[in-house]
Amino acid sequence: MTTIEPTVPTNWDELTPEWMTAALASDFPGAVVAAVRVHSRDDGTNRRARLALTYSAGSGPATVFLKGADPAHKELIKLTSGLFHEPRLFASEVELPIEHPRVFAAMLDETTEDFVLVMEDLTARDADARDATRPMSPEEAASGVRELAGLHGRFWGTRGLEHPGLDWLEPFRPWSGMEIAPLPVAIEAIGDAATPEIRALTPQRLFGEIWTGYIETLTSSSQTLLHGDPHIGNTYVLPGGRVGFLDWQVVRRGNWSLDLGYFLQGALTVEDRRAHERDILRDYREALALPASETPSDEEIWTRYRASTAHGLALWLATASAGEAWQRPDIARALAVRYSRAFVDLEGAAALATITA
Repeated sequence: MTTIEPTVPTNWDELTPEWMTAALASDFPGAVVAAVRVHSRDDGTNRRARLALTYSAGSGPATVFLKGADPAHKELIKLTSGLFHEPRLFASEVELPIEHPRVFAAMLDETTEDFVLVMEDLTARDADARDATRPMSPEEAASGVRELAGLHGRFWGTRGLEHPGLDWLEPFRPWSGMEIAPLPVAIEAIGDAATPEIRALTPQRLFGEIWTGYIETLTSSSQTLLHGDPHIGNTYVLPGGRVGFLDWQVVRRGNWSLDLGYFLQGALTVEDRRAHERDILRDYREALALPASETPSDEEIWTRYRASTAHGLALWLATASAGEAWQRPDIARALAVRYSRAFVDLEGAAALATITA
């Protein structure tokens, strides 16, 4: 992977072959791009496009995927996830022991508040992108948990805090603004999942106490490198069942439980989670591959996993309350239901009280 210094391109329709040749130079030496064509776009909170490439010399990928900042959503991204975390991560060239898209080039321009990532097109590996309408099997979810454990174990404790390539990494902190979400809209949308415990939640209770209280525990305990946003919509499954993680925009440092719970509770159906979560948590503990003195106990993993339900509950009730503004309603409802069920099943508020006592 290479970091390119020139100005970030603002119009992908005008990307030159010379620019793309430079972007691919480190990974495909000798490749000379002859033509660049925008194959498709999928703009949302970020600009995204798939580009088709042809070559006049050497060889390289037939298609690449580009991701950049969208001007209309910059303020939202800065508030909730951070505009430059993902390009900084891949520009750092820190090896990540987890399945993720290969990044050929990362560039950012803090003056214009823009960035671009040039990445592999995962369709070339027959990757199956998932979302909440297509939940994972228990075996697939276990693969994802093992991937997260490999990442967490590598950067556990001082390994991550003192890593020279990650000195810019910020702690995971709560952000403001979710308290204005119209919770009654989301609560009605999730139907039977809105148990009395969920219906009793007020914005102050959910966001100001439960969610903020949980997020504050992330930096008062063992920390590691977090993906930060590993819900099922940021995952893919490769042929053979290995799970990968994309969209690293919320990368942070903090307690491992955020990634573990947020992924597992949203990736499985409610029934599969109830039946398999204990076994999958044991897989996580083993896959950390840490010395016994650093490995969290089964009890600690279980308690912090239960408390982590606060995160998914808050984020997806807020998302479900916003209609189509942030996410497709069917996806938002499915995840809001799963995290609501998990919060009640696992007594998330009680677990949080145990941790903070």
